Amino acid sequence: MRYHLLVIARLRKGPERDLYDDYARRIRIPIDLREFEDKGRADKGRRGRESDSLLEAIPAGATVVALDERGRDLTSVEFAGRLGRWRDEGGADIAFLIGGADGLDERVRDRADLTLALGRLTWPHLMTRVLLVEQIYRAQEILAGHPYHRA
Repeated sequence: MRYHLLVIARLRKGPERDLYDDYARRIRIPIDLREFEDKGRADKGRRGRESDSLLEAIPAGATVVALDERGRDLTSVEFAGRLGRWRDEGGADIAFLIGGADGLDERVRDRADLTLALGRLTWPHLMTRVLLVEQIYRAQEILAGHPYHRA
């Protein structure tokens, strides 16, 4: 099993990158981070071009989780349960898709096996990947019965 984080925009050096790296190192399942940038002009087609990049990068047969403000609002325990079920069902890959500032277009949400919200607040896409990788780590610890979660 492998996690794939397919994201728009590059996370440069700084506190967000340090947090991402810290949590990513703690996760026992390999994480493949692929960052995409649309260097074209900021026009109404940008979201579609970004979504094309994400869709093309999904590994064959992967379970797809799209992060979107209109998605399901799961608890950490529910999220861990989903990851655990997909793992136990023999899923080889889980791809998490994070769009750019304009979000994901409908094609990405339609392709997703799960559309997930990280609460009702809007998060900068650079922080979203930090929140996601922390929740993946938290799910790992919940599934292992470790006290990190404490709930």
